[in-house]
Amino acid sequence: MILMFSVVLAISSVLMIVLVLMHKGRGGGLSDMFGGGVSSSLGGSSVAERNLDRITVGIAVVWVVCIFALGLLLKVSN
Repeated sequence: MILMFSVVLAISSVLMIVLVLMHKGRGGGLSDMFGGGVSSSLGGSSVAERNLDRITVGIAVVWVVCIFALGLLLKVSN
């Protein structure tokens, strides 16, 4: 069980990194420092952004559940 949650945690961690990097910069952050502040009308539709937000939140929930489950399993096993 611990191995399964560890694998899911690793996969969801990598997915979270990728998904967060795919988001469009909203200004004022590190993306502006490296030239990401140039806005373009070809950046994508609002539907795509909304779906990306939903997927990111879903993966974040999976990540948090894995953290809690591993914490409980490791506490019980010791």
